[in-house]
Amino acid sequence: MLRIGMLTSGGDCQALNATMRGVVKGIFNERNDVEIYGFQAGYKGLIYSDFKMMTSRDFSGILTVGGTILGTSRQPFKKMRDPDENGLDKVEAMKHTYHKLSLDCLVVLGGNGTHKTANMLSEEGLNVITLPKTIDNDLWGTDMTFGFQSAVDIATDTIDKIHTTATSHSRVFIVEIMGHRVGWVTLHAGIAGGADIILIPEIPYDVDVLTDMINKRAKEGKRFTIIAVAEGAISKKDAKLSKKEMKKKLEKERNIYPSVAYEVAARLQKKTSQEVRITVPGHTQRGGTPCPYDRVLSTRLGAFAAQMILNGEYGYMAAIRDGETVKVPLSEVAGKLKYVDPHSRIVQEARQVGISFGDK
Repeated sequence: MLRIGMLTSGGDCQALNATMRGVVKGIFNERNDVEIYGFQAGYKGLIYSDFKMMTSRDFSGILTVGGTILGTSRQPFKKMRDPDENGLDKVEAMKHTYHKLSLDCLVVLGGNGTHKTANMLSEEGLNVITLPKTIDNDLWGTDMTFGFQSAVDIATDTIDKIHTTATSHSRVFIVEIMGHRVGWVTLHAGIAGGADIILIPEIPYDVDVLTDMINKRAKEGKRFTIIAVAEGAISKKDAKLSKKEMKKKLEKERNIYPSVAYEVAARLQKKTSQEVRITVPGHTQRGGTPCPYDRVLSTRLGAFAAQMILNGEYGYMAAIRDGETVKVPLSEVAGKLKYVDPHSRIVQEARQVGISFGDK
């Protein structure tokens, strides 16, 4: 009997179900003596032994369903070693649940923080295999994460729709796109949506450069400007602040600027005669049906993870590199982020077609 535990952790995205389906179908295609234990609400279900027995039928018909049939929650890695409010040792509790159920493997779908905990459990002696989930595409070790392209499609659609109203009213429109620490979604959606300015965390911006760009476009008879801004975009001035100074600034301005888009808008409104408007698609970027690209990617990664399980190859993340599925040691993935390189070809090519990153 092959006993597999499965959980989804962290923020949700469109292709979690599709990926779990790939894993389960890949295993049942070769073996029938399999038990699936689905843990509810991420690591919380593993900690408190909250699970349900599942069969292959539970994973049928979910290829196009967004979200996760197991539910998810955020369990910060930095607090995993801290006892809960009742003094429970969370790490020992997870290990106890794993051994109580006599699991042969734990399959974890998640992003950066999730992989830190997965690696820790692997180091504690559990058989763990992970799959790279995050709309941010910031997980080290894989060229692509599932959920990313679906989020890009939604963000791009928002920018597309903004074009018509921006043109009609001769306005500056700021579209705030998800991405606190990295700018992959904003970069791709900005290029795909024809944004005039793209602001990402990796390239600090200067508000005067933004103003000059807007004024230059106006003089050329271009009546509107569209700015795609990542949640974590930062000005050159703020980039010079220490973490303590930045935290103090954010606390002071929290009631003034709900997010970075509002701060940028306020700065620009003082420097340009054009009206400035803000659009925040927010969690719509995580929702809905996974796009065809993500369905293919999820199926491939799920099938590859299934083969690793059948081969008894544990302690790895299923990844995609140069178009091929590969296994990457969890120890190499945990704690690393994949940032946008400001000098990368994609950034250079965006600049070549006239897109400004607000830095020069």
